[in-house]
Amino acid sequence: MEEKDLGFHYVCTLDQARDLVRNRERFWVADCGCRMKRDKCGRSRSDVCLMFREETPDFGSGKKEISRAAMEDIFSEAEAKHLVPRPFRDEKNMSETDGICFCCDDCCEYFLNPGAHRCDKGEFIESTDSDACKDCGECTNVCYFGARTLEGGKLVIDEDACYGCGVCVAVCPEECIEMVTRV
Repeated sequence: MEEKDLGFHYVCTLDQARDLVRNRERFWVADCGCRMKRDKCGRSRSDVCLMFREETPDFGSGKKEISRAAMEDIFSEAEAKHLVPRPFRDEKNMSETDGICFCCDDCCEYFLNPGAHRCDKGEFIESTDSDACKDCGECTNVCYFGARTLEGGKLVIDEDACYGCGVCVAVCPEECIEMVTRV
C-alpha cells in the first residue's frame, strides 16, 4: 500500500502494540482529545494517548514524559478496560508510527461518528470456532466495530466489519476466538 493510501490511524492487537513499544527508550503521554471533548470517559482514565517522540503533536492536553513503568500502566489499563489500540502515523512519514491511542466506544470520535474518521484495518481478523461458541455474547459487548452481534440468541459475525483489535479474544470464556492473518 502506498503512503498516500494510508489512514492516519490503524488498528492492531494489544500484543502488536506491545511490539511497537518494546525497543523504544522514551515515552510521552497526553490526555485524550476525545475524552477531553466529552469532559471525561466512562470507561477509563484520560491520559492514554501514548507518543514515541517529544516533537509529536498531542491531540489533547497535558503532554508529559513518562517512565517505562507508567507506559506499562497504560497497557494494563487498556487490557483491563477493553480499550482498542489504534496506533497513529507520523504525518510527514506515514510509514512510521508515532504513537498509540487507546480507544473505546464511550468517547472516541471514531466509534461515535465512524464515517467522519478514517482508520485502517489491522493485519489480523477474528476466527471463531462456532462449534465451541456458546453464544454467550461476551464478545459482542466489546466489539466496538459492530462485527459481532447476537441475533435470536445466536452469534452473528460480520467479517467485513472486523478491524482486528483482538479485544473479543480476551473476553471469550470459551477461548474459541483467535486472531489470524487477514487475507
